[in-house]
Amino acid sequence: MGQFASTVVATGDKPWSRKPPRKSGAASATPANPHPARAAATETGKGEPQRIAKLLARAGVASRREVERLIEEGRVTINGIAIDTPATLLTSLHSVAVDGVPIMAPPPTQLFVFHKPTGCLTTERDPAGRATIYDRLPADMPRVMPIGRLDMTTEGLLLLTTDGGFKRQMELPSSGVPRTYRARAFGEVSQQQLEDLFDGIEIEGIRYGPIEANLERRTGANQWIEMTLTEGKNREVRRVLEHLGLQVNRLIRTSYGPFALDDLPVGAVSEINEHDLALFRKSLKDKP
Repeated sequence: MGQFASTVVATGDKPWSRKPPRKSGAASATPANPHPARAAATETGKGEPQRIAKLLARAGVASRREVERLIEEGRVTINGIAIDTPATLLTSLHSVAVDGVPIMAPPPTQLFVFHKPTGCLTTERDPAGRATIYDRLPADMPRVMPIGRLDMTTEGLLLLTTDGGFKRQMELPSSGVPRTYRARAFGEVSQQQLEDLFDGIEIEGIRYGPIEANLERRTGANQWIEMTLTEGKNREVRRVLEHLGLQVNRLIRTSYGPFALDDLPVGAVSEINEHDLALFRKSLKDKP
């Protein structure tokens, strides 16, 4: 199922098709009074300014939400002066510090596949003191953020990245990145009922988009069902199957985009190599 190779898991070598570069459209008119950061960027030839919260997330400091909290607490400074809004526009993190520590230019994006076991939360900390994925990750891992979530009892593939911007892009429904799950469920369901999910379904006022679902095999009173979806709404697989009268007793995510779990051991981490990650990111940018 996987299309990319990692440092541990060997996957297939199916190439990704390349689209021709997009042509730039007509230049838009320059505002009469552009934002100072935009004017400075134009004058110096630097790139388009971005919100500081986005830049700090991209640098791996924290998630955007966490960065906003740091800014509210006055812990983010520019040239030693605390800023008061995450909407501050900058072209780089030069002279930016968090808790007095200068922020360096972001290193290349890293992406890891983690085989999440059951019994741990996909969060950095839990007020109740329950185990989290960070309790299970190797001590020498860089600071990583999960792409999407798996609930405490769901196991399988969890992508981890050092890049907050990439995390956000992967999680957006508009990116259309497919996620595949295998569910073991108690109860009876027909293949036709599963195929009808491709038209989408509404449950308690929530609309779920197209789902590809297939009945794999039966094992006693249970049956294994494979489901592929692109939205990833909260507990989507469980809610849809429960709506069909099934009781899910095991749920495993087996792939996210082209990245597959394959035979990665439970609790193990594998890094996606830089070349394959670059190809995948290009495929996201090339989407219409």
